Amino acid sequence: MNFLNPFYFWLLLIIPIVIVFYFYKNKIQYSRIPFSLFDSDLSSLKSSFFISLFILRIIAIVLIIIALARPQTQSVSEDSLKREGIDIMIAMDVSSSMLAEDFQPNRLDAAKELAVDFIKRRKNDRIGLVTYASESFTQCPLTTDHDILINMMKGVKTGLLTDGTAIGLGIGNCVNRLKDSKAKSKIIILLTDGENNSGVIDPITAADMAREFNIKTYTIGVGSYGTAPYPGKDIFGRSVYYDVPSNIDENMLQVVADTTGAVYFRADKKSELARVYNEIERLEKTEIEEIKFYNVTEHYFIFCLFAFLCFLLEMILDYTVFKRIV
Repeated sequence: MNFLNPFYFWLLLIIPIVIVFYFYKNKIQYSRIPFSLFDSDLSSLKSSFFISLFILRIIAIVLIIIALARPQTQSVSEDSLKREGIDIMIAMDVSSSMLAEDFQPNRLDAAKELAVDFIKRRKNDRIGLVTYASESFTQCPLTTDHDILINMMKGVKTGLLTDGTAIGLGIGNCVNRLKDSKAKSKIIILLTDGENNSGVIDPITAADMAREFNIKTYTIGVGSYGTAPYPGKDIFGRSVYYDVPSNIDENMLQVVADTTGAVYFRADKKSELARVYNEIERLEKTEIEEIKFYNVTEHYFIFCLFAFLCFLLEMILDYTVFKRIV
């Protein structure tokens, strides 16, 4: 319980003054002639309880002061959230080079795992998934059903699309999914470990398209510097690893990001890729306005009622049981 007008409690300071005035300024007179309805033997008992009239008056004054202070209780209704979400398309490279094992267990699985963690943290955003190799495919359109998206993300693998790296097609597909969005902010997160060597759309041209629709494209180069172990088979069918170069076109990825007002990141290990996702999350925050509704219940009436009853009881006792004959 709280009080709307707590300053009225200063009036409680008059209580000691009233008490002093009662005991030292007034003479309490008792009638020697008992009221006819009562036996005279009760006069001494009545005089002992005569002070109860004063106590009732003090209680009534206190209750009135509490009522003036406006006691209230508040209950909070369920929060109403006004969300200004972000629409995000993740473009995942699924070319065969993503099987390189400079990330554990490999580049693709590490990228998927960290993307799932990122999706789980973006509860208020619509997120979609595009995969690309030499062609591009919409794995999942923009959705707020992140459980479905995560299941689709976990099912992503190489070999479903013709091998190659069509970065321009990946960006273009994402732009097509985002261009009609009414979201305040629209972004693409593109992961690749190679160079654009397929597709009919140049990555820079695709970046220009993204800029026209105010879509920021964060680009991430995935892969260690130098060479990376790549699983394969020797002539006898045994599992072996080959050292393959990491050919990431960083200049192109930087231009794509700069053209759209975003940032290019290089992740040469899994922990660095996790840091990249955290950095993107920091740069692209969802705005949430929290609205709470307070239900206020007034309780002054009950104090007024008891104050009235105290005054009424005092008057009844004063004119009956404690009636004085002067």
